Amino acid sequence: IVRRAGVTKPSLYRSFPSKDELAAAYLRKYDLEFWERFDEAVDAHPGNPRAQIIAFLTRVGKRTQKPDYRGCGMTNAAVEYPEHGHPARVVSENNKMELRRRLRAMAAAMGASDSDTLGDGLLLLIEGAYISGQLFGLGGPAASVARNADLLIEASLKK
Repeated sequence: IVRRAGVTKPSLYRSFPSKDELAAAYLRKYDLEFWERFDEAVDAHPGNPRAQIIAFLTRVGKRTQKPDYRGCGMTNAAVEYPEHGHPARVVSENNKMELRRRLRAMAAAMGASDSDTLGDGLLLLIEGAYISGQLFGLGGPAASVARNADLLIEASLKK
């Protein structure tokens, strides 16, 4: 961070009350960018939550195939900062809770027979893509996250 910002460590840390707050500030920016990507997929398919989810996950699948892929910053932060009150952990938890809320709402809008279970299943697929993208890289299972989500959605829709 210091090298990229072109400042000294003391200058950087004077801008934040603590290292913990610096990590939280980084994650707040990451959170905004995450929701911009999510909302782009939603806006591209107005009124069609299934297409919105598939569009978002298609992008996730592609991102996980990049050679320098390091996973989701929010997921990584939850692992790095296990204490629930840690400022960075709080940002991460809030992001994941909002993602869960949105996925459940989208599942309900699709007419899923059990929208909470479908929403949670989609969240589990997303989190699995984040970690398997780091583990397997190019050609790994994360590449098919959108297809697997579509299969899960199809199986969950009311007949």
